[in-house]
Amino acid sequence: MKNLLERVRDGEILVADGAMGTMLMDHGLRPGEPPESLNLTRPRVLEEIARLYLEAGADIVETNTFGASPLRLSSYALEDKTEEVNRNAVLAVKKAAKNRACVVASCGPSGKLLKPYGDTEPEDMYNSFQRQMKALISAGINAVSIETMTDLKEATLAIKAAKATSPSTPVMAAMTFDLTPKGFFTVMGTSIEEAARGLEEEGADIIGSNCGNGIENMVKIAKQFKKHSKLPIIIQSNAGIPEIKGDKPTWPETPEFMAEKAKELVSLGVSIIGGCCGTTPEHTRTLRKMVDLQR
Repeated sequence: MKNLLERVRDGEILVADGAMGTMLMDHGLRPGEPPESLNLTRPRVLEEIARLYLEAGADIVETNTFGASPLRLSSYALEDKTEEVNRNAVLAVKKAAKNRACVVASCGPSGKLLKPYGDTEPEDMYNSFQRQMKALISAGINAVSIETMTDLKEATLAIKAAKATSPSTPVMAAMTFDLTPKGFFTVMGTSIEEAARGLEEEGADIIGSNCGNGIENMVKIAKQFKKHSKLPIIIQSNAGIPEIKGDKPTWPETPEFMAEKAKELVSLGVSIIGGCCGTTPEHTRTLRKMVDLQR
């Protein structure tokens, strides 16, 4: 199988998988239970979720390691299990994938705020990300996905940690934006232009956005990324903005709606199209059909 970057640079449009949290809840994750704890207790669930996305046509399947940096795991007294949590997640996806798809390691925010806004030193955050990266890369991932970032400094520390650990491993970096009267910004005040420039300067190979928005806003965000960078773009949209009914969120955007609107992502030249919160293997399957028909 060709390297992820080779496929993108050859002009292939790749389909990424969808939500992990939604699927974990459907497979028995209890409220308040850390998602990464299942890597220790029920790794077969991870294998099953990966298999469902693979069967739906995903080219990229992510690991259940979004919150598996030791700083984040410390909130659940699991930091001593960092290596096992990350390794088990990778091995579960690799077992399902059997070289049929790219196994991409998810790396989300640490849950801490850097000084002066919080009490965390940049060195401590970098070391935390590097420990996670070492575990992920030694387990045999094909790429890293640094995602749902709102602090550009934190995102760049994660990129640095990944590249220092393995310069040849492709790194995708995606930030989450909110629509304001002045345009799209992260909650920490980073614009799309600033994000595009900062992520590229620190060595990310693929940049873009995930989470926080439905597909229509994500098309607008993609246009801005294409305006400000020549790097390949990744877009992973939520299935809209959730509504709470009972004790569970419901997601309004159907697979058909998302795929129809995502045609514009193809026309813009977005390299990787996938789903985030609320999306399911059915969203992936519909995106796969749409992408194949656009070729």
